[in-house]
Amino acid sequence: QLQLVESGGGLVQPGGSLRLSCAASGFRSDSYAIGWFRQAPGKEREGVSCMRSPDGSTSYTDSVKGRFTISRDAAKNTVYLQMNSLKPEDPAIYYCAARKAGYDCSLRQSYYPTWGQGTQVTVAS
Repeated sequence: QLQLVESGGGLVQPGGSLRLSCAASGFRSDSYAIGWFRQAPGKEREGVSCMRSPDGSTSYTDSVKGRFTISRDAAKNTVYLQMNSLKPEDPAIYYCAARKAGYDCSLRQSYYPTWGQGTQVTVAS
């Protein structure tokens, strides 16, 4: 009954932009910490960004600071990851994840009990 569905992935040139969406059902996303993660082929899953609930404070891994922005639309129960200035090292399957509010958000995979299925991001010239 708790579900996250990612969308918005695709093919983009280096320097381009994509906006990923994480739609929540069965719970209110603004009552949960939301994290974005990515996993490239042959690589470990990496925390990218997260948003704390209910204050909306955010955190980013160093490699995406200044390029990616996490945001929330409470009316749509959706969290977004705006990805600008995409680089060749950014391709991966991107996942969103959720944890009940009351804690800081985290870029550690083990922090989140609920996960989406992922959306593919490809960066190619």
